[in-house]
Amino acid sequence: MRVLAADGSFAPSAAAEPYLSVIDGLADVELEGLYRDMVIIRAFDRQATNLQRQGQLALWPPSLGQEAAQVGSARAARTQDHLFPSYREHVVTRIRGVDGIDIIRLMRGLTHGGWNPFDPKNGNTHPYTLVLGAQTLHATGFGMGLVFDGRCGTGDPERDEAVIVYYGDGASSQGDVHEAMVFAASYNTPEVFFLQNNQWAISVPVATQSRSPLYRRGDGYGMPSIPLDGNDVLASYAVTRVALDEARGGAGPRAIEAMTYRMGAHTTSDDPTKYRTSDEEESWAGRDPIARMAAYLRGRGASEAFFAGVDADADAVADDVRVRTTELGGLDRDVIFENVYSEPHPRVDEQRAWLASYEASFDEGSAS
Repeated sequence: MRVLAADGSFAPSAAAEPYLSVIDGLADVELEGLYRDMVIIRAFDRQATNLQRQGQLALWPPSLGQEAAQVGSARAARTQDHLFPSYREHVVTRIRGVDGIDIIRLMRGLTHGGWNPFDPKNGNTHPYTLVLGAQTLHATGFGMGLVFDGRCGTGDPERDEAVIVYYGDGASSQGDVHEAMVFAASYNTPEVFFLQNNQWAISVPVATQSRSPLYRRGDGYGMPSIPLDGNDVLASYAVTRVALDEARGGAGPRAIEAMTYRMGAHTTSDDPTKYRTSDEEESWAGRDPIARMAAYLRGRGASEAFFAGVDADADAVADDVRVRTTELGGLDRDVIFENVYSEPHPRVDEQRAWLASYEASFDEGSAS
């Protein structure tokens, strides 16, 4: 499913026809907002990558190139919906209200999870999951809870809730994902499985992982499954909007495969030049999601003042995260023992006391 061609012209594919009314309902300010989201998060992402290179972060997973898939799907969710990211959905968290510095704190090693998903300011966004594919089980379990509690399928779109879970082509080969789909189908969860196929599971290409399109795996569990151009923010928005509405209304789980490309490294510990060709990267660079949306907006009459303003806002966000990152400092020792258990635990108390004693022994000169 595609709405915008690579050059930004409005050229819907045949599969886009059922979704065009959704796109027609977007006002100019909403269309410009989609572009703004993508530009700002790319600036944030580049700044975070630089901060890691400067020793400020232990690790950083870039989202360069995947902005359209993430922005469109996140903007399609309603306020009451619950989002389960993997570990590079930076703009998804931003759209839902999570402070970007909370992602930085996680990648700096200052927190176990980053943020509290049940704090209203975080928009029902659950923490990053670095264990590959595990978040699909979390999302399905939460979706089952929505079914048990009667919080979906009531016919009230303002109250019904849904779940969307993000994962990649590499994670799609994990058993966790298939187990999640089994339970989602069995319990008719109000859930959207959003697969970002960025072509590479670290150094393993999609062709090695699967002999058939990945979206067909959802078909195997009886889920309506839709492939879309993941570099087309309008396609991502429209398909996800409809899928979430259907799931929320009681029609059961849906699967989406967004075909995109990871322009950067898998993480900052990876070197993609070892397994990718420059020709491949240049080919995908010609399908850049931000350039595509910019061309579309210019064709609609967006002013150069608008684009300059977005660039200035993006620079300000990048500067802000750089300043706040350098002000974070080190780790408070007690944070290590927080949120390990939901209730106080004697073993944790013993470990906290042991660490305090061990560190104190250095001051006493008795540690060896």
